[in-house]
Amino acid sequence: MQVTRRGLLGGAVGLGAALATPRLLRAEAVAMRPLSGEELVDAAQLGGDVGYIVADARSGLVLESRDANKAMAPASTAKTITTLYALETLGSDYRFTTSLLGTGAIAGGVLQGDLILAGGGDPTLDTDGLADLAARLVKAGVRGVAGRFYTWGGALPYASEISDDQPVHVGYNPSISGLILNYNRVHFEWRRGSGGYSLEMDARGAAHKPKAYTIDASLAARKSPAFRYSQSGGKEHWSVASAALNKHGSLWLPVRQPDAYAGDVFQTLARAQGCPLPAPQPLRALPAGAQVITARQSTDLPRILRDMMRYSTNITAEAVGMTATAARGANAARGPSGAAMSQWLAQRLGGGKARFVDHSGLGANDRISALEMVRAVSLLGPKVGLRGLMKPFELRDDNGGKRQSQPFRVDAKTGTLNFVSTLTGYMTAPDGTELTFAIFTGDLARRQRAGDSGSGAWVRRSKVLQSRLLERWAALYG
Repeated sequence: MQVTRRGLLGGAVGLGAALATPRLLRAEAVAMRPLSGEELVDAAQLGGDVGYIVADARSGLVLESRDANKAMAPASTAKTITTLYALETLGSDYRFTTSLLGTGAIAGGVLQGDLILAGGGDPTLDTDGLADLAARLVKAGVRGVAGRFYTWGGALPYASEISDDQPVHVGYNPSISGLILNYNRVHFEWRRGSGGYSLEMDARGAAHKPKAYTIDASLAARKSPAFRYSQSGGKEHWSVASAALNKHGSLWLPVRQPDAYAGDVFQTLARAQGCPLPAPQPLRALPAGAQVITARQSTDLPRILRDMMRYSTNITAEAVGMTATAARGANAARGPSGAAMSQWLAQRLGGGKARFVDHSGLGANDRISALEMVRAVSLLGPKVGLRGLMKPFELRDDNGGKRQSQPFRVDAKTGTLNFVSTLTGYMTAPDGTELTFAIFTGDLARRQRAGDSGSGAWVRRSKVLQSRLLERWAALYG
């Protein structure tokens, strides 16, 4: 463990060797004798690793740090780096495009060729957006197709899941593809009646609720596991333990065959518009000469990233990160794309040892130090308006509940995995002093040993520690 009190964040180097003259603390802050960072860490009783750093946002003066050079798992604070990477690479005006392509002319309301639903990596495409695309197809004069109906998700390399260490049924760990619908999730609902349970799979949006025909569910007379997954006959199958279901409920399950899912839903929506289509088939490569019939664009990238930071949407992080890597001409597959982002960060910071295997932080194998994180936030964040994309952070009381009042503002990104809890961002102290910070806590040995047993209480203690550190810094350095 290493604790430092003064240093400089360099523009192109690591923690500077030059020391700054300590700033005089306010008299009332001295009188309060706030607990030291080490005392706060000891009180949290987390075990494992704790690293943090706080710096003056304007001067780069490092005010306090502990093990700031230790590379740790960032969890979802990795999305902060992904945001910087995507905005610098793609630009704030970037929009994702989902297209309908045709391989022939339109004659008498019939496309004399094949129709292709081509994804452009849009992580925000939902069922209502797909319904809008179907309406645009009909408006363009297409009410039938003489050839075949294809789906293409090759804009991004396919991965069956984001991370391989998550439960099989969690909706935040779906497959990755260039064709993404409803965050690659399907809505599963169950209801118990007099004749037993009824199960329903659909791709519901705000205005449309088409059935999902490529995914089904069945009950199994077992206590555990609650969910089992399989594929056969081109369909996805979920087996659900009857003992795990209450009278009525629902949840979103991950989709593993996203191109088939999107094609299935689009076929239903097009039929409702008076345009029947053949059964969808996957397409490996777009044919030469295919022409755009109509297309739909997403909102602009900053708004997508703001929602991603607020709701910590993993598939959005993967899509924007992989799209940025593809735009740079590098291998955009999961793994290599994370490595490309790591290389970019090292170049922008003038060195470092950050290592990313994904863009969301969902896996526990990503590594970055608190120092590298706060340097990225401090040096790269202001250029792209990072603080405005972050979510206001509410302080916790000693029991882990949210405080009723807060004398200073914090805009930050949180990150949580089993026995990993992280926080990074900006704070404005009561006197207006602007600070940047990163707080990383993690006990990966316990994570591996205990799974999720005891993780909830551990994370609560970590969040209390984060709040106490922020309060300490506001009192001392504001």
